[in-house]
Amino acid sequence: MFAFLAAPKALRRRGFAIQSETHLLRLPRASDFQAWRQLRIQSRAFLQPWEPLWNVDDMSARAFRRRIDRLNRDFDEGTSIQLFIFLKETDTLVGGITIGLIRRGVAQMCTLGYWMGEPYAGKGHMFAALQIVIPYIFQELSLHRIEAACIPSNRRSASLLQKAGFTKEGHLQKYLRINGQWQDHHLYALLKDDHRAKRN
Repeated sequence: MFAFLAAPKALRRRGFAIQSETHLLRLPRASDFQAWRQLRIQSRAFLQPWEPLWNVDDMSARAFRRRIDRLNRDFDEGTSIQLFIFLKETDTLVGGITIGLIRRGVAQMCTLGYWMGEPYAGKGHMFAALQIVIPYIFQELSLHRIEAACIPSNRRSASLLQKAGFTKEGHLQKYLRINGQWQDHHLYALLKDDHRAKRN
């Protein structure tokens, strides 16, 4: 009989999580498919104005497995960390947050992206997730700068970023193709030194 041991990278991914008393953030797993699919379909009209157009097969199990493979590869390479947000008390999936475009060298920065299921929006869950993610980025990843961009009309996202300590730095013309159209965005940023100063 042969014993097959998981690769060290797979074990690291499986055990990776950051959390508070109320929220758990971890890498998506294949077993999350049904909960993710149900929440995304339920929230489609709510999310679509702020996201790229969904492909026909986006909600399929096959597409989800491909997504898992890609994000696992990104995590292993240190270029991106995509996390699902769970309520610890009930183990309920409520949304997701991505530490993306991680750049080292002279930049030492990343870009944040996030989404929240409609039933859980406006209840403080994304702000709670940011309170977990931001210290992780600055302390554990040792990055210097976090950027986030939002469509000017997305007042809820702008308010969230400002509440979390981000500063509006500029206007980006036709920055991302959202909901089928190239959309202007406002650029927000948070620096490690500014975050430390605000906490002291």
